[in-house]
Amino acid sequence: MSCLALSLQIANGSDILLQTREWFPPARALGALSAFRQTRRALASNKNSQAFGDDAYAAESIGDDPLAASSGQVIVGVESRYRVVYRLVNGIYVLGITVADHDNTVNVFECINIVNQAVSVIVTACRGVEVTPDKLSRKYAEVYMALDIVLRGVSNIRLAAMLASLHGESIAKMVHSAIDSENKIRGADTWTTAEVHSIEHQAGIDAFSNSRFELPPETLAAGDEVAVTLAPVASEQQDEQQTKPEEAPAENDPFAASDAINKPRELVGGFKKNKDPSATDLTSALAGLEVTTLPPPEATQSTHINVEGFEGNYGGVEFSNEQATLGEAFESFSDAWGGGLDVSEFVGTKKVPKPQGLGGLELLQTGPDVAVKAPAEGGAGNLENLLVKKTEMKGPEMYISEQISAEFRESLLARVGLMGVVYLRTLPPKTAGDKETEFSFRVEGTSAVKRFVIQNSCVSSLGNGLFHVRTAASDEPIPIIKYSLLPRLTPLPLRVRLIKRHTGSLLSVMIQYASNPNLLAPLRDVIFILKLPVDPTLLKVSPKAVLNRSEKEVKWHVQEIPLKGTPGRLRARMPVDSTEEDEEIEVVGFVKFSVEGMQSLSGVCLRPASEGKTDFYEVNHRFENGVYMCN
Repeated sequence: MSCLALSLQIANGSDILLQTREWFPPARALGALSAFRQTRRALASNKNSQAFGDDAYAAESIGDDPLAASSGQVIVGVESRYRVVYRLVNGIYVLGITVADHDNTVNVFECINIVNQAVSVIVTACRGVEVTPDKLSRKYAEVYMALDIVLRGVSNIRLAAMLASLHGESIAKMVHSAIDSENKIRGADTWTTAEVHSIEHQAGIDAFSNSRFELPPETLAAGDEVAVTLAPVASEQQDEQQTKPEEAPAENDPFAASDAINKPRELVGGFKKNKDPSATDLTSALAGLEVTTLPPPEATQSTHINVEGFEGNYGGVEFSNEQATLGEAFESFSDAWGGGLDVSEFVGTKKVPKPQGLGGLELLQTGPDVAVKAPAEGGAGNLENLLVKKTEMKGPEMYISEQISAEFRESLLARVGLMGVVYLRTLPPKTAGDKETEFSFRVEGTSAVKRFVIQNSCVSSLGNGLFHVRTAASDEPIPIIKYSLLPRLTPLPLRVRLIKRHTGSLLSVMIQYASNPNLLAPLRDVIFILKLPVDPTLLKVSPKAVLNRSEKEVKWHVQEIPLKGTPGRLRARMPVDSTEEDEEIEVVGFVKFSVEGMQSLSGVCLRPASEGKTDFYEVNHRFENGVYMCN
């Protein structure tokens, strides 16, 4: 046996790592390490005579100054004597322990080779010769498993593969390098390609070993029938053919015309005209044709399809609903669209009375009596309700539009960012003409702003939060300032948490949400979208939701989220057929909201340059979601 144990020992400290063979007790290895440490300390304090009693130790060591050089070997112990091969690497001793036999039964050079391989492992793990205990602790698992492989013997090719995978690939690649690792390394394929080829090769062997090439019985039966028709029918014909002298078969011209030219022409499929006058009925004419039967009367009724997997009945979908009256169809127009239509003008048993007058010229009459009757008869007074009086702009308007993005991983906030844009809406060119819009304003509440960008073509900075605007009139809002907030100072309007439980073939998902109590107004019309891994066959949700099978998503619409109160919960449960139990199923939730108010979400506000002046009008600010998700 060449090497019994490998160890890493600090020059002025305790042992870091110990790796022994199965049959070598660790207690004996620790005793040898303790004796080696005592020997080092004794030689360091020049107490050789006190430690050993004589100078016989010089014959058991190699080198001018034992244990002071970077490498060497020494025999330690009194009753159980062991030979320790050591190398010093930047204050860390790499020790190899073997028995101290003098009959040349131990290959000391092989033990030295194992120690050198162990030195290569720790130098590679620490990325250089500056080997420290802190660096070894970061790669402790890799070093432990690599030294275990080195202790049992490893070739130079496999050692190179281990050192290459120490930082790149996983520990399993290093440990499970098989016996044919040399063949894999010498080839041109990588580890991943070699594994894929091995799996495909094994799958091909299994597929060919389990395949059976058998013809179906229908094919065999059809072949037997054809063989019977090809066999000779009567033996007399065979005898005649045998008695006839054998004639040399005439050579067929390969370019000769086919015999089908001389045959008379027939209709398609050999169809012949039937001259029997009694066969002119519909039955004989339709003989051989497949006639589709009419559907039963129940099939003409309205079809009602329920949406399965949800709580309650959601109305379903109706097709071919011809039983609805025209009145119901026209009454669907509500007052928001100018009122319904009078059904009697289109359908009715009574004839529509013709208007009395000059055939349409009565509409041209003028006078006070006609003006009074017109609103009552035609309902023209309702048209005033449809007109929306738009307030005219008194001057330039400014507002802030912000977009917040956040990503929650379970209950932790992973990423957050807020981008804001200050828009300027000038008077329309028709009203302003060639006059330019020019005024000054102040931006406050910028303590949380990380970056501030202004459009130099129309905005100039005056310092201390003052800005001056000068631009031509435009029909569209002009972005003049863009800014972003620091992530740690970005306010969150909504906290979202996604919990997933996969038990067997049942997947349960719950979304919890809670509003920020510091908001000025509660969030309204918030939409939660849950992306499903597969198209569900059975789905149970609480509360009610909408399922989009094409997009594989479930959508909840929450009308209002209170500022204070218990967190809301959205649940979904569905069966999932997973081929592997350890397969990770990814479920992602998205949130959509949009809020408009007098204050921005970030706290940035716009003020006139001097108090008492109204250079611009501040309208409602708005903020909406960007990529607001939880996974």
